[in-house]
Amino acid sequence: MTDPSPATITFRAPDGTAPRSTGGGWSLVSRVQWEQTDGSTGTWESRQARKRGFIEIVRDGVAERIRVRPAHAVRLARCNAVSGFSFFLGGALFTLGAVLSQLGSAGETTVDWTFLIGGFFFSTGAYAGLVQAINSPRSVGADGALEERRWRWWAYEPSRTGWLTAFVLFAGTLAFAVSLIDAFLTDLAQPQLDRLIWAPEMVGCVLFLISGHIAIIEVCHGRFRLLPRSLAWWLVTVNQLGSWLFLLSGLAAFVRPATGTVINVAVINWGTALGAACFSAAGVAQLFERPDPAPNGHCVTMAP
Repeated sequence: MTDPSPATITFRAPDGTAPRSTGGGWSLVSRVQWEQTDGSTGTWESRQARKRGFIEIVRDGVAERIRVRPAHAVRLARCNAVSGFSFFLGGALFTLGAVLSQLGSAGETTVDWTFLIGGFFFSTGAYAGLVQAINSPRSVGADGALEERRWRWWAYEPSRTGWLTAFVLFAGTLAFAVSLIDAFLTDLAQPQLDRLIWAPEMVGCVLFLISGHIAIIEVCHGRFRLLPRSLAWWLVTVNQLGSWLFLLSGLAAFVRPATGTVINVAVINWGTALGAACFSAAGVAQLFERPDPAPNGHCVTMAP
């Protein structure tokens, strides 16, 4: 499997193996299957490898998991834990801020600080997910074990599905951060409100939706389809619902030039609260989508 196709750029199987199929959407590859010289079949799936740290080999009807080394699995698990807890906290604070705003039970400054701290946790969670994607296993060595590169905190890899969804999400959180910081500015005219607060928020909403769509491609290996037994499917679906609710909230926050008021305050607050609750719930569920290394760090035989 030595041709310079997108599949081999994304994941490199052992030399001498024969490619069987790939999955994904657009030019993105989310799954690679190959046939080994002994007749067994190997399968790499992007999210499974970066989130849980293993690939599968089916030999004589029995599936074996080839895992990353225990030390690397621990690092991937820590990234996953930071990401999950951060999204849970960020979503909870966004929900709290929106409810306080809707009920009028806290001052504007308190609400703004609640959102800003929540935004910090959103960015932290997104960056931890990006680091996890950068350091996911991407090749099988000649000895049949997974190979990892030296641990990195940054890399530019737009051809990799996992990296792209994580990076776009991180960029979206930074766009939200601009809006959250600008919310502390006072005495802004209507055009300034739309340009400094509303516009960055809408950029963040769109980036969240794009990231979610790429995540769906990664999990479904193409178009959206029902996979109710897959935890990863539930995670990306709930997050995408949250992104749509954020977009609805953002659209309702546009300040109309004629009146100088937003379109609908209730839609802003409840859309934000429900959307953030989706991300918070997915953050908790993400804690269960983690590497589970075998004691020896090698293959674990599973039932056929």
